[in-house]
Amino acid sequence: MIESTSSAAVVKILDKEYRVSCPPEEREALNAAASFLSEKMRDIRATGKVIGLERIAVMAALNISHELLQSRHQTSNEQDVTHQHIEQLLGKLNKALQSVDC
Repeated sequence: MIESTSSAAVVKILDKEYRVSCPPEEREALNAAASFLSEKMRDIRATGKVIGLERIAVMAALNISHELLQSRHQTSNEQDVTHQHIEQLLGKLNKALQSVDC
């Protein structure tokens, strides 16, 4: 969502400038995202296998999306493992508390 208090920011991606509406408090994050994207696109261009700015951008978007989905999956798995550990600890704690009450 773009608010009326947003102002234009200029980012450089793969040696090309783009004007983007961005609230001042989000400019640092925007610049970081633009730098990350530009680096991914440079890596793809350096392979020489993909030609054309649009194709390079699509490949970078696909690679970044893949990394994001892998990260989300890994985070979900880690949350499941953490939840299992917590349940085990709670079970042990409940047993210990019950043995003290006797």
